Amino acid sequence: MSKKENKKSLDELISRAVSRENLKFDFNKWQAKHQNQIQEFQTQVKHPRSKTPVLINIWRIIMKNRLTKLTAAAAIIIAVFLSLNVFDKSIATVYAIEQTIQASHSVQYLHLKAIAPSHEDQPIEAWLEFSQDGQPKNMRLNLPDWMAPGGGPREVIWYGNKKQEWLKEKNILTTVEDEADPAQILKMMEYLDPKLAVVRLQEKQQQGKVEIEISEPADKAEPIVITATSTKEDDSSFQRKVLFVDQATRLVNAIELYKLKDGKYELLRTVEYYDYNQPIDSGMFTFDNLSEDVERIDSSVVGLEQGKLSDKEVAVKIVQELFKSLIAKDYTKVGRLHGGASGAEAKKVYAAFNVVRVISIGEPLSQSGTRDMRVPFTIEIEENGQIKQVQDMILVRPTAERPGYWEIH
Repeated sequence: MSKKENKKSLDELISRAVSRENLKFDFNKWQAKHQNQIQEFQTQVKHPRSKTPVLINIWRIIMKNRLTKLTAAAAIIIAVFLSLNVFDKSIATVYAIEQTIQASHSVQYLHLKAIAPSHEDQPIEAWLEFSQDGQPKNMRLNLPDWMAPGGGPREVIWYGNKKQEWLKEKNILTTVEDEADPAQILKMMEYLDPKLAVVRLQEKQQQGKVEIEISEPADKAEPIVITATSTKEDDSSFQRKVLFVDQATRLVNAIELYKLKDGKYELLRTVEYYDYNQPIDSGMFTFDNLSEDVERIDSSVVGLEQGKLSDKEVAVKIVQELFKSLIAKDYTKVGRLHGGASGAEAKKVYAAFNVVRVISIGEPLSQSGTRDMRVPFTIEIEENGQIKQVQDMILVRPTAERPGYWEIH
């Protein structure tokens, strides 16, 4: 609607309200006289969190200036007209980070890819499901070979408070159900959650750890760009994060992560978010379709529990258990003591090492700066029909994945 049409419509509405023909309201003249009140109105529109409704405030502005020639009904019409037409929606809603946080709380499903410039053809890919309160619930994570050199590509599923990991090339499926893994998986899911990325930025800004710049393009098809640069007080892995926010949904479409190197910001990772709230088939969170020949390992019993034993006592005990298992040729248990290796892998390593008898296990030797222990031993082995005595040391250590457990290194 043009300004000329606006003025005509306003004249007609006021005329009807006050029951007088040919009444003309000089809005331009009124506007010139009441600049302060109009600015107050603009401020209220830009900041909708005001506890007083906008129309009530407009009413107060108008009545405060005693429009004595108009009835109360006509004044209300002006108020409505101001809010809907006169400003022609020219007062844009200013973006605030809280809007993205609020919008993200409604997200239940999410698909994402994390891309490294040096491995663009092998992205990390994840599917996430959140509960109604926004907490992480289920996850499937595909990790390419470059994430675990030598280990090959792998897939990780978190479902029903249980973690499963499939090593594709080795065709091994491990299952873990203990107290340590839930915390690790939830931490990983939180790292991938764009909602929490925004929350952390806001917290760091309040703590003075990052400086934030927001660019909101006039073209609504273009994303809002949030650039967060770390200050000296920040200890983040990435010194700069750039978030791209969809103007319509207020959801994060992508995040770029930069590292400061030689005075320049180098792009290390781009995380792209897709399929917001597109339901994920429950089959994505199971490995039920794997072949029957997959080797299955229950890693809940990986390592040896320390209990009330001292570090030296548990170091001696795990070496005793290792030799006992080798004498019994229980390679499944040997693999478990070796941090979850499969029985087949353990057999490849130890099959030729035919232990006959344990002669002695000596005092463990501490490794400087760590809890690792070197445990000396003397055993007898059979080799080519001959009994030989062997003396050596075995390195044992606390497991990284399961606090309170020890493993053979």
